[in-house]
Amino acid sequence: MKFLRATTLVLAALSALAFADNEDKTSKAPEMSKETRMQIVRAFNAELVYIRSPFPMGKDGLKIKNGQISPDREKLQQMMALWGPAAKPGDLARISNIVIKDNYIHFEINGGPIKKQKWYQRIQIQGSGGATPVAPSDQNANARGSFVDLYFDHHVPELTGPELKQLLRPVFDFDSKSPVEAYLETVSPKVKDAIKNHRVLVGMNHEMVMYSKGRAPKKVRERDGETDYEEWIYGDPPADVDFVRFVGDEVIQIKTMKVDGQKIVRTEKEIEVEPQPSVAKGAEPETRQPNAPTLRRPGEEAPGVEPAGGVAPGPRPTAPPPSSDPRGNPPPNWVPSM
Repeated sequence: MKFLRATTLVLAALSALAFADNEDKTSKAPEMSKETRMQIVRAFNAELVYIRSPFPMGKDGLKIKNGQISPDREKLQQMMALWGPAAKPGDLARISNIVIKDNYIHFEINGGPIKKQKWYQRIQIQGSGGATPVAPSDQNANARGSFVDLYFDHHVPELTGPELKQLLRPVFDFDSKSPVEAYLETVSPKVKDAIKNHRVLVGMNHEMVMYSKGRAPKKVRERDGETDYEEWIYGDPPADVDFVRFVGDEVIQIKTMKVDGQKIVRTEKEIEVEPQPSVAKGAEPETRQPNAPTLRRPGEEAPGVEPAGGVAPGPRPTAPPPSSDPRGNPPPNWVPSM
């Protein structure tokens, strides 16, 4: 027993020393030189990549540290539902900006999350009426890009191009030759095999079916009781015809009409797929310019808008109010409803 305890203590001490040595080596790793920084920016700026992880629009992008992406999947789904996607797995994106900080590298895609001005949009002409920009920019234009920050424990170390690509592998695919090839790397082996063989499985979403069968030549929207569904139809007689039924974003039924008249119906779920986020209604409220044209008469409230007095506007009267005119003419300011 004494021998075993002594052996355990020795192993624990060796492990602690090894961990401390590892940490010490990492902290003493040389920082990225100025020349390497310039080479990284030149090599990766404007590079086209395929996306492996969803990117949300908005000021909050993704973060990679030790191979792990944050925010977690649940939080990311919420952000995608609230702000919408800047890029989805399989999409082709462009690295539009690279900034190397003390302990992380900032990569923007598709212009980043903030709308930037061109250099000539900052030029103004000064006159008696004030300053006028040479090329005014659209203040209402929204940025459609996003970003990812690649973090390191202490500082950004010396890296080669292949090493940096490997660190960015959770979000960027530099090697695929097509969107399908990039998308297949993000799904389960069962879904990957089905897409390669152009088969549809019950439980797939719209995106998977499109990668498997392409865009449907015919689409039908119907109602079954209280449930609305959409059916994508592939094929024409005398060939086999597939009817792929969606409820929401999920395939719930696949019906195949064979050439010999045989009908095959599959409804049992074959795969589990996380639901794709949809942009929440009201997440981006529509704004109306104060001087926008309108067909309403002066003083007329918009439909459904409660006036300042707190009483909702009712229908306009179809008959004139009682008049004091002895001839029975309506008041001069009365306007009948249309």
